[in-house]
Amino acid sequence: MNALYHIELSDLLWALIPVAVMGIIYIRWTQDTRTIPYALLRMILQLILIGYILTYIFTTHHSWLVAGVLTVMLSAAGIIALRPMAHTTPKLYLKAFVAIASGGLFTLAVIIFGVLGLEPWYEPRFVIPLAGMIFANAMNSVSIAAERFESEVSSGKRYTEARSDTYKAALIPIINALFAVGLVSLPGMMTGQILSGVDPLIAARYQMMVMLMVLGSAGISVAVYLKLIESRST
Repeated sequence: MNALYHIELSDLLWALIPVAVMGIIYIRWTQDTRTIPYALLRMILQLILIGYILTYIFTTHHSWLVAGVLTVMLSAAGIIALRPMAHTTPKLYLKAFVAIASGGLFTLAVIIFGVLGLEPWYEPRFVIPLAGMIFANAMNSVSIAAERFESEVSSGKRYTEARSDTYKAALIPIINALFAVGLVSLPGMMTGQILSGVDPLIAARYQMMVMLMVLGSAGISVAVYLKLIESRST
């Protein structure tokens, strides 16, 4: 029996039930009627689009194409990271981009050349999904850092004190995930491989790799971002 269940688009409607419950609560408590529907619509359209794009990319073997995809991913991550900010500037977006690229590309290179030893290095079936996990977690951590740092500085804290509190706060979700993995949750990489029939011990190694690369890239990206915005607090 094939361990991977086929999901029809119509079957996904069931997954909207808990989302609908959450959406009602969100709207009633925040009076925000646009964010959740807009986010859901973007998610659906983006995943359908990327499904077609990846189908094409996986059949090609061009390093420039993979590099182009990574550039687009990083650019989008830099923009989305500052979404919670009330006031942004092109210079601040550039700093977010540089921060995410610094931690993300460094970590991706270590994984590609060190852990996996990919041949060729730009094998899209590996590079793009791994880059997505790395960039997304770095983006989320920088996003938390950006919002928290502004709050800390606004409360009158000096840069070093605000930086310390911000750095801790930005890494809370990832550190919590380190404590919870295997006890509370089986994250996406491991779950997907197990559902596909991979030996759980092999899946566990891949998940270790993911957790290490996520922690490292996020920590480096946040550190770079906080260093780049030091002048904003003086």
